Amino acid sequence: MRLVVQRVNSARVEIDDEVVGEIKRGLLVFVGIEKKDGPREADFMAEKVLHLRIFPDENGKMNRSIRDINGEILSVSQFTLASHISKGRRPDFNNAEDPQNAEKLYDRFNEMVSRDIRLEKGRFGAMMRIQSVNDGPVTFIIEKKYENKAGIDRSEN
Repeated sequence: MRLVVQRVNSARVEIDDEVVGEIKRGLLVFVGIEKKDGPREADFMAEKVLHLRIFPDENGKMNRSIRDINGEILSVSQFTLASHISKGRRPDFNNAEDPQNAEKLYDRFNEMVSRDIRLEKGRFGAMMRIQSVNDGPVTFIIEKKYENKAGIDRSEN
């Protein structure tokens, strides 16, 4: 599972010129679901996003989480995050989870996040237009690598 997390002053998602999700101060989170991802990865990533200390404290240090500032999250599914462009010029999407399973994991991630934070989201599988006002800019890429039961890393990164 891969996330791109951006600290924003505002963000919104539109589908066919209709706003379907909009937040003020908080995080814009692009969510990519990969093959081998499961509930454990979705839960881990939700907890990571909720506790990531990337908002400034009174001294300007990144020391506060989205929960600490009572911020909001806009979650947008983005299967292209599961692509690889290691050779050639065309992205390889073979590592992207099939849409039915990916949507279940995306929903699980959103459900976990929304227990603590006001959550808005895009529409899974739709063509969306995203607008954001980045704060910083502050952007992070977070990956949860798959581990099998023996604890051996099976990721292809």
